[in-house]
Amino acid sequence: MAIFNAEMRNRVQKHVPNAITCANLFSGCVGIVFVAFQDNLVFAAYCIFLAAIFDFFDGLASRVLKAFSLIGKDLDSLADVVSFGVLPSFIMYRLFLQAPQIEGVSTYLNYIAFLIPVFSALRLAKFNNDERQTDSFIGLPTPANAILIGSFPLILKDQYTFFTQFILNPFFLAFFVLIMCTMLVIELPLMSLKFKNRDVQRNIYRYLLLLFSAILILFFKFAAIPAIIVMYIALSIIQIRFAKQYEIPGRN
Repeated sequence: MAIFNAEMRNRVQKHVPNAITCANLFSGCVGIVFVAFQDNLVFAAYCIFLAAIFDFFDGLASRVLKAFSLIGKDLDSLADVVSFGVLPSFIMYRLFLQAPQIEGVSTYLNYIAFLIPVFSALRLAKFNNDERQTDSFIGLPTPANAILIGSFPLILKDQYTFFTQFILNPFFLAFFVLIMCTMLVIELPLMSLKFKNRDVQRNIYRYLLLLFSAILILFFKFAAIPAIIVMYIALSIIQIRFAKQYEIPGRN
């Protein structure tokens, strides 16, 4: 009986990470419904944040339960394409429609939003087959890009005038999409937020990012997210530049 219970427990644990990944995918699908059928960009943005939480915990669960599988890896990428590729592209397309329409230009310019899932899929395919990305990222992670886009409707809701003039500018949106698509696939190493230990020296940039992010969100709410993404990229570049300074001989 004890052996049977242990076997059942192992089988359940094996599927926990995949179940969390499916919750990520479900959140992305619900978010698409909010955009496409209800024109509710705020709730769609919340779905991106919810999907990001599930995306974090499925990886955590797989490490804690030691439930790694090739199916789980592929499922995670498929879910991410929907939640962090397709959903943010729908939000971006709706933002294009809310921006002042330019005769003869907007009809075609608006569709540039759908480059986001294309480059997100490319980024995820690279991630699955790039052995360099075990402890860090090459290019901007798709959840970070999606969260940045998801912050736009929430910033509009909070009526930050400074940001509104950019978010509802079709040329800025087009430029933004092109820049972010480039960031997804660029050969730029960026740090992972996975803590392998609590050593302050080795994790100083991660701690700094979390500290300043908390402070910015406390004062500026969702308007802090663009600054946090920029800070994440900047700290990653600084970390790479001074990485050798923090290397300890004999340790990986």
